[in-house]
Amino acid sequence: MSRMSRRFVPVCIALLAALAMGCSPKAEAPVEAPKKPAFKVAWSIYVGWMPWEYAGSSGILKKWADKYGIEIELTQINDYVESINQYTAGKYDACVMTNMDMLTIPSAGGVDSTAVILGDYSNGNDGVVLKGAGKKLVDIKGQSVNLVELSVSHYLLARGLASVGLKESDVKVVNTSDADIVAAYATPDVTATVTWKPLLSEVVASQGSSLVFDSSKTPGEILDLMVVNTKVLKEHPELGKALVGAWYETMAVMQAKDEAAAAALTSMAKASGTDLAGFNEQLATTNMYWQATDAVAAITSPDLLAKMDLVRSFSFEKGLLGAGAKTVDAVGIEFPGGKMLGNPQAVTMRFDASYMQLAAEGKL
Repeated sequence: MSRMSRRFVPVCIALLAALAMGCSPKAEAPVEAPKKPAFKVAWSIYVGWMPWEYAGSSGILKKWADKYGIEIELTQINDYVESINQYTAGKYDACVMTNMDMLTIPSAGGVDSTAVILGDYSNGNDGVVLKGAGKKLVDIKGQSVNLVELSVSHYLLARGLASVGLKESDVKVVNTSDADIVAAYATPDVTATVTWKPLLSEVVASQGSSLVFDSSKTPGEILDLMVVNTKVLKEHPELGKALVGAWYETMAVMQAKDEAAAAALTSMAKASGTDLAGFNEQLATTNMYWQATDAVAAITSPDLLAKMDLVRSFSFEKGLLGAGAKTVDAVGIEFPGGKMLGNPQAVTMRFDASYMQLAAEGKL
């Protein structure tokens, strides 16, 4: 071997060693999959909202969330008003509530909110009950009435009183949590109450009670909605699509009149504290919008504006639109097609038919 080659060999070995140390590929850390957008949805027990229980427990909601690449955490909250308060405080991205409660809690509080599902209206699920057989609504004069103050129960009472020429000053309203209504009515001191099913069924079943007025007399005024924070919905329309898709799949299961339908209804009944017969009795006084086409027709009807005008007038009279509300127009309410009630510069309550329209067209 020449001197030249003897010197070259160690140099090459040194270079190769250096390359091996400095240029070999490093072991890469495992790449984490990007986290899915996650959303929190609150619901509470009521016949018109029990489909959410089944959508969650059956996996239907997860299936639709997966389809749109998101996660949805569904949480039951026992106190209905508290669920809306938590939504308003930003702890939930969506929540079930009535149209009046949507107006007077989040929307009046400045939280821009959008109703993406019109599920049903109360057609006898809310009622006024007096102790004593054969009583009539006019007999309520002078009595204390236990109800969730400033809720749809309060609204129904006002509508009922007006129908028989009475005023709210003719009775005394006693604010009572929905969780305490049944127990309060069981005491001797409570002689009148206003509530909703399944609580209504319990108090009406009490010996000697009379149902003297119910929401079948005010059709389309107490609406049950799925409401989503508008900012969240604009940023993540997939949340609206997943919720609407899951809802109408659940509606289809409930209507099928087969074993799967019976199992679904039984699951909802159990979760709401009744049996299948009891749950069907509640459904009988609920005008469900089973088909997306029917819900779209209802939410785009001029009748909705007329009903909401009644609701907002009551809410303003009770001071529910906020301390700064000088007129009934303080809160802007937007309807499909650009129709409007109230201040167009202060819109915080919206009815959106677009997601249900996608369902109606089979485009979800």
